[in-house]
Amino acid sequence: MLHVGFIGGGNITETHIRAAQALPGLGISAVFGTNIKKIAALAQKYGAAAYSDFDEFLAHQAMDLAIIGSPSGLHAMHGIAAAERGLHVLVEKPLDVSTERADALIRAADGAGVKLGVIFQDRLKPDVLRLREWIRLGQLGRPILVEASVKWYRPAEYYRDSKWRGTLALDGGGALINQGIHTVDLLLYLLGNITRVQAISKTAFHDIEAEDSCVATLEFANGALGVLHVTTAAYPGYARRIEITGSEGTVRLEHDRITKVDLKNPVSIGDQTEAADQNASASSPVVSDVRGHQRVLQDFVHSIETGNAPACDGKEGRRSLALVEAIYRAARVGDAVACG
Repeated sequence: MLHVGFIGGGNITETHIRAAQALPGLGISAVFGTNIKKIAALAQKYGAAAYSDFDEFLAHQAMDLAIIGSPSGLHAMHGIAAAERGLHVLVEKPLDVSTERADALIRAADGAGVKLGVIFQDRLKPDVLRLREWIRLGQLGRPILVEASVKWYRPAEYYRDSKWRGTLALDGGGALINQGIHTVDLLLYLLGNITRVQAISKTAFHDIEAEDSCVATLEFANGALGVLHVTTAAYPGYARRIEITGSEGTVRLEHDRITKVDLKNPVSIGDQTEAADQNASASSPVVSDVRGHQRVLQDFVHSIETGNAPACDGKEGRRSLALVEAIYRAARVGDAVACG
Protein backbone atom coordinates (compact mmCIF):
# COMPACT_ATOMS: atom_id res chain seq x y z
CA MET A 1 0.00 0.00 0.00
CA LEU A 2 1.26 3.45 -0.96
CA HIS A 3 -0.11 6.28 1.15
CA VAL A 4 -0.83 9.48 -0.76
CA GLY A 5 -0.99 13.06 0.49
CA PHE A 6 -2.53 15.90 -1.49
CA ILE A 7 -1.40 19.52 -1.60
CA GLY A 8 -4.03 22.10 -2.60
CA GLY A 9 -7.76 22.47 -2.05
CA GLY A 10 -9.19 23.40 -5.44
CA ASN A 11 -11.01 21.46 -8.16
CA ILE A 12 -7.84 19.77 -9.36
CA THR A 13 -7.02 18.35 -5.93
CA GLU A 14 -10.37 16.58 -5.79
CA THR A 15 -9.62 15.26 -9.27
CA HIS A 16 -6.34 13.85 -7.96
CA ILE A 17 -8.07 12.29 -4.97
CA ARG A 18 -10.77 10.68 -7.12
CA ALA A 19 -8.11 9.26 -9.45
CA ALA A 20 -6.16 7.80 -6.53
CA GLN A 21 -9.28 6.44 -4.91
CA ALA A 22 -10.06 4.43 -8.04
CA LEU A 23 -6.72 2.61 -8.04
CA PRO A 24 -6.01 -0.46 -5.89
CA GLY A 25 -3.01 -0.26 -3.61
CA LEU A 26 -3.31 3.45 -2.90
CA GLY A 27 -4.46 4.93 0.40
CA ILE A 28 -5.87 8.46 0.77
CA SER A 29 -3.78 9.76 3.64
CA ALA A 30 -3.87 13.54 4.16
CA VAL A 31 -4.81 16.83 2.51
CA PHE A 32 -3.15 20.22 2.94
CA GLY A 33 -4.49 23.61 1.91
CA THR A 34 -4.93 27.17 3.10
CA ASN A 35 -8.72 27.23 2.74
CA ILE A 36 -9.64 25.43 5.95
CA LYS A 37 -13.30 25.00 5.01
CA LYS A 38 -12.50 23.37 1.67
CA ILE A 39 -9.82 21.13 3.13
CA ALA A 40 -12.07 19.97 5.93
CA ALA A 41 -14.82 19.11 3.46
CA LEU A 42 -12.42 17.14 1.22
CA ALA A 43 -10.93 15.31 4.19
CA GLN A 44 -14.33 14.32 5.52
CA LYS A 45 -15.57 13.23 2.09
CA TYR A 46 -12.58 10.99 1.35
CA GLY A 47 -11.53 9.87 4.83
CA ALA A 48 -8.26 11.82 5.02
CA ALA A 49 -6.55 13.89 7.67
CA ALA A 50 -6.88 17.67 7.12
CA TYR A 51 -3.99 20.10 7.59
CA SER A 52 -3.69 23.84 7.20
CA ASP A 53 -0.09 23.79 8.49
CA PHE A 54 2.31 22.56 5.80
CA ASP A 55 5.00 21.26 8.15
CA GLU A 56 2.43 19.27 10.10
CA PHE A 57 1.13 17.84 6.84
CA LEU A 58 4.63 16.73 5.79
CA ALA A 59 5.07 15.01 9.17
CA HIS A 60 1.87 12.99 8.75
CA GLN A 61 2.27 9.23 9.08
CA ALA A 62 2.03 7.29 6.90
CA MET A 63 2.70 9.06 3.61
CA ASP A 64 4.84 7.94 0.67
CA LEU A 65 3.76 10.18 -2.18
CA ALA A 66 2.65 13.80 -2.46
CA ILE A 67 0.48 15.00 -5.34
CA ILE A 68 0.71 18.75 -5.82
CA GLY A 69 -2.33 20.73 -6.99
CA SER A 70 -1.55 24.10 -5.44
CA PRO A 71 -1.24 27.29 -7.56
CA SER A 72 1.47 26.85 -10.21
CA GLY A 73 3.86 29.35 -8.65
CA LEU A 74 4.01 27.25 -5.47
CA HIS A 75 4.71 23.88 -7.12
CA ALA A 76 8.48 23.91 -6.75
CA MET A 77 8.39 25.15 -3.15
CA HIS A 78 5.92 22.45 -2.12
CA GLY A 79 7.67 19.78 -4.20
CA ILE A 80 11.13 20.52 -2.83
CA ALA A 81 9.86 20.34 0.76
CA ALA A 82 8.11 17.03 0.05
CA ALA A 83 11.17 15.55 -1.68
CA GLU A 84 13.40 16.55 1.21
CA ARG A 85 11.07 14.52 3.47
CA GLY A 86 11.66 11.50 1.25
CA LEU A 87 8.28 11.66 -0.49
CA HIS A 88 7.84 10.90 -4.17
CA VAL A 89 6.39 13.95 -5.93
CA LEU A 90 3.76 14.10 -8.68
CA VAL A 91 3.04 17.66 -9.83
CA GLU A 92 0.06 19.04 -11.71
CA LYS A 93 1.25 20.86 -14.83
CA PRO A 94 3.31 23.00 -15.12
CA LEU A 95 6.31 22.11 -12.96
CA ASP A 96 6.29 25.74 -11.82
CA VAL A 97 6.15 29.15 -13.51
CA SER A 98 9.86 29.34 -14.42
CA THR A 99 12.52 26.89 -15.54
CA GLU A 100 14.75 28.20 -12.78
CA ARG A 101 12.31 26.98 -10.14
CA ALA A 102 11.65 23.80 -12.08
CA ASP A 103 15.38 23.05 -12.12
CA ALA A 104 15.54 23.49 -8.37
CA LEU A 105 12.74 20.95 -7.94
CA ILE A 106 14.41 18.49 -10.32
CA ARG A 107 17.68 18.79 -8.39
CA ALA A 108 15.89 18.29 -5.07
CA ALA A 109 14.15 15.12 -6.27
CA ASP A 110 17.39 13.74 -7.73
CA GLY A 111 19.27 14.57 -4.55
CA ALA A 112 16.65 12.89 -2.36
CA GLY A 113 16.46 9.82 -4.58
CA VAL A 114 12.69 10.16 -5.08
CA LYS A 115 10.59 10.03 -8.22
CA LEU A 116 9.33 13.25 -9.78
CA GLY A 117 6.52 13.28 -12.33
CA VAL A 118 4.37 15.88 -14.07
CA ILE A 119 0.69 15.40 -14.85
CA PHE A 120 0.30 15.69 -18.62
CA GLN A 121 -2.49 13.14 -18.92
CA ASP A 122 -3.07 13.68 -22.64
CA ARG A 123 0.21 11.85 -23.40
CA LEU A 124 -1.42 8.58 -22.40
CA LYS A 125 -4.64 8.84 -24.40
CA PRO A 126 -5.01 6.01 -26.94
CA ASP A 127 -5.27 8.11 -30.10
CA VAL A 128 -2.37 10.36 -29.08
CA LEU A 129 -0.21 7.25 -28.63
CA ARG A 130 -1.48 5.89 -31.94
CA LEU A 131 -0.56 9.09 -33.79
CA ARG A 132 2.85 9.20 -32.12
CA GLU A 133 3.55 5.68 -33.35
CA TRP A 134 2.46 6.57 -36.90
CA ILE A 135 4.87 9.52 -36.87
CA ARG A 136 7.66 7.34 -35.50
CA LEU A 137 7.09 4.74 -38.21
CA GLY A 138 7.06 7.39 -40.94
CA GLN A 139 3.42 6.92 -41.91
CA LEU A 140 3.01 10.70 -42.33
CA GLY A 141 6.34 11.00 -44.12
CA ARG A 142 8.48 14.06 -43.53
CA PRO A 143 6.66 16.53 -41.23
CA ILE A 144 5.86 19.76 -43.08
CA LEU A 145 3.14 21.77 -41.34
CA VAL A 146 1.52 21.71 -37.89
CA GLU A 147 -1.57 23.58 -36.75
CA ALA A 148 -2.60 23.59 -33.10
CA SER A 149 -5.71 25.39 -31.90
CA VAL A 150 -6.88 25.87 -28.31
CA LYS A 151 -9.94 28.09 -28.68
CA TRP A 152 -11.42 27.74 -25.22
CA TYR A 153 -13.68 29.92 -23.11
CA ARG A 154 -13.50 30.88 -19.47
CA PRO A 155 -16.09 33.31 -18.04
CA ALA A 156 -15.12 36.38 -16.07
CA GLU A 157 -15.79 34.68 -12.73
CA TYR A 158 -13.17 32.00 -13.48
CA TYR A 159 -10.55 34.69 -12.94
CA ARG A 160 -12.52 37.04 -10.69
CA ASP A 161 -13.20 34.40 -8.04
CA SER A 162 -9.56 33.25 -7.91
CA LYS A 163 -6.64 35.00 -6.27
CA TRP A 164 -4.04 33.36 -8.49
CA ARG A 165 -5.41 32.63 -11.96
CA GLY A 166 -4.19 35.02 -14.62
CA THR A 167 -1.47 36.46 -12.36
CA LEU A 168 2.19 36.51 -13.26
CA ALA A 169 3.33 35.54 -9.76
CA LEU A 170 1.23 32.42 -9.26
CA ASP A 171 -0.03 31.44 -12.72
CA GLY A 172 3.09 32.52 -14.58
CA GLY A 173 0.93 34.07 -17.28
CA GLY A 174 -2.51 33.35 -18.66
CA ALA A 175 -4.03 31.19 -21.38
CA LEU A 176 -0.73 29.88 -22.74
CA ILE A 177 0.87 28.54 -19.56
CA ASN A 178 -2.37 27.40 -17.95
CA GLN A 179 -4.64 26.08 -20.69
CA GLY A 180 -2.25 25.91 -23.65
CA ILE A 181 0.64 24.10 -22.00
CA HIS A 182 -1.01 20.70 -22.50
CA THR A 183 -0.92 21.33 -26.24
CA VAL A 184 2.63 22.65 -26.10
CA ASP A 185 3.61 19.41 -24.38
CA LEU A 186 1.85 17.32 -27.03
CA LEU A 187 3.61 19.13 -29.88
CA LEU A 188 6.97 18.32 -28.29
CA TYR A 189 5.88 14.76 -27.47
CA LEU A 190 4.65 14.06 -31.01
CA LEU A 191 7.17 15.98 -33.13
CA GLY A 192 10.26 16.68 -31.07
CA ASN A 193 12.18 19.84 -30.31
CA ILE A 194 11.31 23.33 -31.49
CA THR A 195 14.28 25.52 -32.38
CA ARG A 196 12.78 28.98 -32.89
CA VAL A 197 9.55 30.84 -32.16
CA GLN A 198 7.86 34.13 -32.89
CA ALA A 199 4.77 35.28 -31.01
CA ILE A 200 2.26 37.96 -30.18
CA SER A 201 -0.03 37.99 -27.17
CA LYS A 202 -2.64 40.29 -25.70
CA THR A 203 -5.31 40.58 -23.04
CA ALA A 204 -8.27 40.80 -25.37
CA PHE A 205 -11.29 40.07 -23.22
CA HIS A 206 -10.65 39.35 -19.54
CA ASP A 207 -9.72 41.76 -16.77
CA ILE A 208 -6.50 39.96 -15.80
CA GLU A 209 -2.83 40.77 -15.45
CA ALA A 210 -1.67 38.21 -18.02
CA GLU A 211 -2.64 37.36 -21.61
CA ASP A 212 -5.86 35.61 -22.53
CA SER A 213 -4.87 35.19 -26.20
CA CYS A 214 -1.61 34.20 -27.86
CA VAL A 215 -0.46 33.24 -31.37
CA ALA A 216 2.96 31.70 -32.02
CA THR A 217 4.80 30.42 -35.06
CA LEU A 218 7.10 27.47 -34.49
CA GLU A 219 10.11 26.06 -36.28
CA PHE A 220 10.73 22.41 -35.45
CA ALA A 221 14.14 20.74 -35.44
CA ASN A 222 12.80 18.23 -37.99
CA GLY A 223 12.13 21.05 -40.46
CA ALA A 224 8.38 21.39 -39.96
CA LEU A 225 6.70 24.76 -39.49
CA GLY A 226 3.85 25.25 -37.06
CA VAL A 227 1.32 27.70 -35.73
CA LEU A 228 -0.21 27.63 -32.27
CA HIS A 229 -3.06 29.79 -31.11
CA VAL A 230 -4.45 29.75 -27.60
CA THR A 231 -7.25 31.76 -26.03
CA THR A 232 -9.74 31.65 -23.18
CA ALA A 233 -11.93 34.23 -24.92
CA ALA A 234 -13.54 32.07 -27.65
CA TYR A 235 -17.18 31.71 -26.58
CA PRO A 236 -18.59 29.11 -26.08
CA GLY A 237 -15.34 27.09 -26.34
CA TYR A 238 -14.25 24.67 -29.06
CA ALA A 239 -12.53 21.29 -29.01
CA ARG A 240 -8.76 21.43 -29.10
CA ARG A 241 -7.42 20.56 -32.51
CA ILE A 242 -3.98 19.43 -33.69
CA GLU A 243 -3.47 18.83 -37.40
CA ILE A 244 -0.18 17.47 -38.72
CA THR A 245 0.69 17.43 -42.42
CA GLY A 246 3.60 15.44 -43.73
CA SER A 247 4.89 14.51 -47.17
CA GLU A 248 2.65 11.40 -47.06
CA GLY A 249 -0.56 13.07 -45.89
CA THR A 250 -2.45 14.66 -43.02
CA VAL A 251 -3.91 13.51 -39.68
CA ARG A 252 -6.17 15.55 -37.42
CA LEU A 253 -6.78 15.19 -33.68
CA GLU A 254 -9.85 16.80 -32.13
CA HIS A 255 -10.47 16.51 -28.39
CA ASP A 256 -7.65 13.93 -28.46
CA ARG A 257 -9.44 11.65 -30.93
CA ILE A 258 -8.24 11.00 -34.48
CA THR A 259 -11.03 12.47 -36.61
CA LYS A 260 -9.41 12.74 -40.03
CA VAL A 261 -6.81 10.58 -41.77
CA ASP A 262 -5.74 11.35 -45.35
CA LEU A 263 -2.59 9.37 -46.09
CA LYS A 264 -1.17 8.19 -49.41
CA ASN A 265 -0.69 4.77 -47.83
CA PRO A 266 -3.86 4.23 -45.75
CA VAL A 267 -3.56 2.98 -42.18
CA SER A 268 -6.19 1.60 -39.87
CA ILE A 269 -7.27 3.79 -36.99
CA GLY A 270 -7.71 0.59 -35.07
CA ASP A 271 -10.30 -0.35 -32.53
CA GLN A 272 -11.64 2.77 -30.79
CA THR A 273 -13.51 0.85 -28.12
CA GLU A 274 -12.77 3.33 -25.35
CA ALA A 275 -15.36 6.05 -24.88
CA ALA A 276 -14.19 9.55 -25.73
CA ASP A 277 -12.97 11.88 -22.99
CA GLN A 278 -16.10 13.29 -21.34
CA ASN A 279 -14.50 16.45 -19.93
CA ALA A 280 -15.87 19.76 -21.18
CA SER A 281 -12.36 21.24 -21.13
CA ALA A 282 -13.15 23.85 -23.78
CA SER A 283 -15.73 25.54 -21.57
CA SER A 284 -15.03 24.38 -18.00
CA PRO A 285 -12.04 23.71 -15.72
CA VAL A 286 -13.97 21.01 -13.85
CA VAL A 287 -12.70 17.47 -14.50
CA SER A 288 -15.58 15.02 -14.41
CA ASP A 289 -13.81 12.19 -16.26
CA VAL A 290 -10.68 11.22 -14.30
CA ARG A 291 -9.51 8.36 -16.53
CA GLY A 292 -6.59 10.40 -17.83
CA HIS A 293 -5.40 11.25 -14.33
CA GLN A 294 -5.82 7.61 -13.30
CA ARG A 295 -3.47 6.58 -16.11
CA VAL A 296 -0.86 9.11 -15.03
CA LEU A 297 -1.06 8.03 -11.42
CA GLN A 298 -0.98 4.33 -12.32
CA ASP A 299 2.08 4.94 -14.51
CA PHE A 300 3.76 6.93 -11.72
CA VAL A 301 3.15 4.19 -9.16
CA HIS A 302 4.60 1.69 -11.63
CA SER A 303 7.71 3.88 -11.96
CA ILE A 304 8.12 3.87 -8.18
CA GLU A 305 7.78 0.08 -8.04
CA THR A 306 10.09 -0.66 -10.99
CA GLY A 307 12.57 2.20 -10.89
CA ASN A 308 11.70 3.17 -14.47
CA ALA A 309 11.03 6.74 -15.56
CA PRO A 310 7.38 7.86 -15.51
CA ALA A 311 5.61 8.90 -18.71
CA CYS A 312 6.57 12.51 -17.97
CA ASP A 313 9.38 13.00 -15.48
CA GLY A 314 10.81 16.30 -14.33
CA LYS A 315 13.17 16.74 -17.27
CA GLU A 316 10.39 15.97 -19.76
CA GLY A 317 7.99 18.29 -17.94
CA ARG A 318 10.58 21.07 -18.08
CA ARG A 319 10.58 21.05 -21.91
CA SER A 320 7.07 22.48 -22.25
CA LEU A 321 7.79 25.13 -19.61
CA ALA A 322 10.98 26.18 -21.43
CA LEU A 323 9.05 26.51 -24.68
CA VAL A 324 6.33 28.57 -22.99
CA GLU A 325 9.05 30.85 -21.60
CA ALA A 326 10.49 31.25 -25.11
CA ILE A 327 7.06 32.13 -26.57
CA TYR A 328 6.48 34.73 -23.86
CA ARG A 329 9.96 36.16 -24.48
CA ALA A 330 9.30 36.36 -28.22
CA ALA A 331 6.03 38.18 -27.58
CA ARG A 332 7.80 40.70 -25.31
CA VAL A 333 10.69 41.49 -27.67
CA GLY A 334 8.64 41.34 -30.87
CA ASP A 335 11.18 39.19 -32.68
CA ALA A 336 12.15 35.56 -33.21
CA VAL A 337 13.65 33.77 -30.21
CA ALA A 338 15.83 30.67 -30.29
CA CYS A 339 14.81 27.72 -28.14
CA GLY A 340 17.22 25.36 -26.50
